[in-house]
Amino acid sequence: MYSILEHPAGGYKKIFESCDELAEPIPAHVSGKIPAWLTGSLLRVGPGLFEIGDEPFYHIFDGQALIHKFDLKDGHVTYYRRFIRTDAYVRAMTEKRIVITEFGTAAYPDPCKNIFSRFFTYFQGIEVTDNCLVNIYPIGEDFYACTETNYITKVDPDTLETIKKVDLCNYLSVNGVTAHPHTEPDGTVYNIGNCFGKNMSLAYNIVKIPPPQDDKSDPIEKSKVLVQFPSSERFKPSYVHSFGMTENYFVFVETPVKINLLKFLTSWSIRGTNYMDCFESNDKMGTWFHLATKNPGEYIDHKFRTSAFNLFHHINCYEDQGFIVVDLCTWKGHDFVYNYLYLANVRQNWDEVKKAAMRAPQPEVRRYVLPLDIHREEQGKNLVSLPYTTATAVMCSDGSVWLEPEVLFSGPRQAFEFPQINYKKYCGKNYTFAYGLGLNHFVPDRICKLNVKSKETWIWQEPDAYPSEPLFVQSPDAKDEDDGVLLSIVVKPGVTQRPAFLLILNATDLTEIARAEVDVMIPVTLHGMYKP
Repeated sequence: MYSILEHPAGGYKKIFESCDELAEPIPAHVSGKIPAWLTGSLLRVGPGLFEIGDEPFYHIFDGQALIHKFDLKDGHVTYYRRFIRTDAYVRAMTEKRIVITEFGTAAYPDPCKNIFSRFFTYFQGIEVTDNCLVNIYPIGEDFYACTETNYITKVDPDTLETIKKVDLCNYLSVNGVTAHPHTEPDGTVYNIGNCFGKNMSLAYNIVKIPPPQDDKSDPIEKSKVLVQFPSSERFKPSYVHSFGMTENYFVFVETPVKINLLKFLTSWSIRGTNYMDCFESNDKMGTWFHLATKNPGEYIDHKFRTSAFNLFHHINCYEDQGFIVVDLCTWKGHDFVYNYLYLANVRQNWDEVKKAAMRAPQPEVRRYVLPLDIHREEQGKNLVSLPYTTATAVMCSDGSVWLEPEVLFSGPRQAFEFPQINYKKYCGKNYTFAYGLGLNHFVPDRICKLNVKSKETWIWQEPDAYPSEPLFVQSPDAKDEDDGVLLSIVVKPGVTQRPAFLLILNATDLTEIARAEVDVMIPVTLHGMYKP
């Protein structure tokens, strides 16, 4: 899965440039033959506006949310995009400046106000962003774009119109939730977010949103907290980007990347602090794994520990013979990977991008195995008896269980990230294949497939082509796990005509089936979904 390409021309810089929305869908030029059964919409979100007037955003997660749609029908394809009308976007457009603080960019009071007005503005408290640029997912019959705060934004998947902003704090005890919920076949949605637990200490709540209601009422109004995980530090919750779910358990990985809540609540309200300023790393805690049952929701007080790593994306996890197998896209160490994703870094020339990646945590795809049946008398013994993995779990004298992983893929500065699986059939179940976006020194330049059992790999790659997260769509007559296609938006900034396209790959061997080219540039997208 290693990249064989260099990028001295720096074409990747183009995916971090602002674009205009479209007044109407535009037709795509199709080459190859799109499967007749592939009729639906690829919906993706990401940053589309990287500055407001002469005020730049500084981090890759700051640009204003842009929703993209490729419609596929009868072998024809159209492309459409619109900015999501969040408060952050609408107010920025109205006032022609950055009004709400984003992940790595601080907003300042209106310079037209007098000094007393500006002073009091600083003390009005934290205005949390609703810039929903990270993902889009269904709840009930509706679709919501999201970031990682308490705000999600309902959008129309057909017209891409913004419908309404929803504050999850009105329904749930959470300070925010991840952009990677899990969804069961009946439409039940689970997510995780930090909250204030007992004695005002921090904790993490798994929340449950029920499936579509017979009376057509909003499922969000019937949301509830299912189970709570404790925090390793009272006032410093770990950054949580995703979590794992098997048929009967939730898996929460608590990393050493921490949010300094006191700093978040105090310094922000006094001076121009942003979210990134409030992160710090605990270089002593390592990484903790937590488990809870789903039904009923109960915390399991086993102390699973391992060495420090960053974690953004779970691949999959499942139960097998009294163990929980957890596959993760990790980054070694406690240094926060997001420190290397400022726009100034990813827009550098290729040699400088490579130098920065040398200093950053190194990526590795890992498998951890957590035993459910733990006996204190087995101190010093490897508790993992699954025959197909080298991962270990050893009981320590203090009652904790030390985990060592099996490495599924490792390449210096070559990440397998933004992982996808055949989710509908294999989420939480024993599986074989994972698909991902290959990052070459943080530059996305290939699509990858990994056999997690044999470690066999496949890649799709073209010179000066920058793909997005590949989404798996199962074929209607599928017999095997990988019977289907992968959908990815690819940008080729160096070509003079049709510089972006929807790529359709055979998920079995990553050969190209078709592509649908459009005559506009498309900026980087983060996550999304396929809507049949």
